[in-house]
Amino acid sequence: MIKVHHLDHSRSQRVLWMLEELNLPYQVVRYQRDPKTWLAPQALRDLHPLGKSPVVEDDTLVLAESGAILEYLVDRYDSARQFSPEPVPLQSPERLRYRYWMHYAEGSAMPPMVMSLVFARLRKAPMPFFARPIARQIADKALKGFVGPQIKLHLQWMERELGNTPWFAGERFTAADIQMSFPLQAAAARGGDLSAYPRLQAFLERIAQRPAYQRAQAKGGSLDLAAGAA
Repeated sequence: MIKVHHLDHSRSQRVLWMLEELNLPYQVVRYQRDPKTWLAPQALRDLHPLGKSPVVEDDTLVLAESGAILEYLVDRYDSARQFSPEPVPLQSPERLRYRYWMHYAEGSAMPPMVMSLVFARLRKAPMPFFARPIARQIADKALKGFVGPQIKLHLQWMERELGNTPWFAGERFTAADIQMSFPLQAAAARGGDLSAYPRLQAFLERIAQRPAYQRAQAKGGSLDLAAGAA
């Protein structure tokens, strides 16, 4: 049976969702973040040196990185190609879009989201009183001058792309939409109002209505991305 090493409030929620969509049996091994550092416990680092989640065990295979895990699950278990484009032709527009969004989610969309979290935490970090105004000034300048505009740039790009097709890879729901859920949920949690991006709002509402998504939420717990899950 597939075993998912699941850290609360993390990317591993996407793996549970993918497994539910595929209707595969699996076991969840739960880990709790340190309430002060928000980091994974040592037990997860014992399994994988980076101490990150998700980590999946399938027979003798131990696999990390959510995108790689989703692609593995689709390649191995989705024989009907329900959640990915047909493997041929390799250069079809749908397949190229699928590949792009599978990598874009973590490669381009998440870095500014992580930076927003880091600088927000810097503003509240314990430090000598004389250093606090300087740290806050640095954080505010970075958020206003770089991080904020970058997040806006990416949200505008994603909003525009969802005007071309109902789902990120094309006309039907795929694993790329599962992969893209995390940066959009992070943006909604940390940036607040997404009313300027009605297609992105509608996307989040649509995925929340999927039965597999709801089952994954019930098994994995709530996803609080405003609290500090990078």
